[in-house]
Amino acid sequence: MLTAAQVLFVPLVLQLLFKTTKRLNYFTIIAMLSVFIVQFVSTGWLQAVLASIYLLFTLYVGAKGLKRFLARGFTNWAEVSIDFGLMYLVAGGLWFFAWITGMDTGFSPMITWLTAIHFHYSAFLLPISLGFFGRIQNSNWYALVVLIILAGPMLVAIGLTFWPLLEVISVVLYVIAIYGLIILSFRTRFPSRVQAILIRLSYSTLGFTILFSFLYAANMFGYWVMTIDFMLLFHGLFNCILFGLVGVLGWMLEPPETKQDSWKFPVSQVRGKLKGTGKPHPGLVDDLGAFVDVKELPKTIVHFYEQTHQYRVFGSVKWAAWFLPIALVYKIISRQVQQLNLPLSSRSTEMTFTLSRVDPALDTRFLPRAWIRRVKENTVFTAIYSQHQTEGRTYMNIALPLPFSTMIGILQLDAADGKLILSSDGKGDPGIYLAAGKTLFKLPLSELFLIKETGNGSLAAHHKMQIFGLPFLQIDYSIVKKKLTGS
Repeated sequence: MLTAAQVLFVPLVLQLLFKTTKRLNYFTIIAMLSVFIVQFVSTGWLQAVLASIYLLFTLYVGAKGLKRFLARGFTNWAEVSIDFGLMYLVAGGLWFFAWITGMDTGFSPMITWLTAIHFHYSAFLLPISLGFFGRIQNSNWYALVVLIILAGPMLVAIGLTFWPLLEVISVVLYVIAIYGLIILSFRTRFPSRVQAILIRLSYSTLGFTILFSFLYAANMFGYWVMTIDFMLLFHGLFNCILFGLVGVLGWMLEPPETKQDSWKFPVSQVRGKLKGTGKPHPGLVDDLGAFVDVKELPKTIVHFYEQTHQYRVFGSVKWAAWFLPIALVYKIISRQVQQLNLPLSSRSTEMTFTLSRVDPALDTRFLPRAWIRRVKENTVFTAIYSQHQTEGRTYMNIALPLPFSTMIGILQLDAADGKLILSSDGKGDPGIYLAAGKTLFKLPLSELFLIKETGNGSLAAHHKMQIFGLPFLQIDYSIVKKKLTGS
């Protein structure tokens, strides 16, 4: 089972994913030969050398997966699934090396060997097959299935090592995800009938064999329902042939192309603290009409964005209870970097600010201006506002300088019922990214602003942030126009 994955499934999948290069071909051939030869040698040092060659190969594959992930981030769950599958292969190489060399892992040689198989099938082959599947379907449930399946291998490993109950919980979630995947596969139209039959058979096999894993997990509580010998005979053999072989053949018939587009929007080149700003600037934007139809909005909202300096801003920060421990730790860092330095208290506090021009040669974007907000003497936000156009639509392009990097927020603006909506969710450019060097990485964050008029010259803004779809931060703003004095 393990050798079949190493010398057959792994190289075939890599051929489907990457353009053929001499380096990849040579490395793959050498790695496959080392796995084949190690079956027939008994000399310990030679076995270790051959296993090391395969381990280096998995590190090479994992590095390619990491490179793919860092070039894109959490923007496309199909590609993320493929990335993690490639990186998980490193764990399979490590456990294979430990098994061949007889390394003391704290488990029996049998468990070490089974763990190596586990990471080749459920942690490498399944996520990549799931990624191929994601390229041809568009269900809202797909992302949840991906999250559970990607977390599954590590949860099972942690459960085996430290907490048996976690293994049972992870297997239950895994069962739900697998059956969700099966249902999605029968609701998805494949390019050909033969491919549909093969992929559905491959996933349905998992739905059958995963029940054996669930029963085997019960052994941890003293209920000897399933033996390892039985698991090898049925669970392993079915997964090897009907899931592995059939699934790989199915994707080889018509490999789906990626739907991932490369980003072409301008990115601020400011890194670290913003040094030196120019003359004061009146507003966050020069013309809100470039982003949205201002006829659908109250004049106060338009005036605030174009003449921001004429307003006072009060904010009330509310952290989600589950995120508060993380916020407490991050507060230690934010005090030092003076960025995203939000109060822990929910009490409404005035945020004083300055708006200044930024040298376009330093930032490299269109007419950048820095909005620096403070609470008393502490800087809360330093945000450099700009804008760009993609396919005729203008987006707000905001940069928050961080140490050696910059967080980028691309927001699309819409008007509805007299309210202005700014969102990082949407097709194409919108999102929250991290720029470091030439790498642009999409973060699993999203934000939503809702701005409405509450009275003559007054506004209320509601800002919500989520991570992996879970709300963790809410800021309520009260915005009032300054009272003019003197003549």
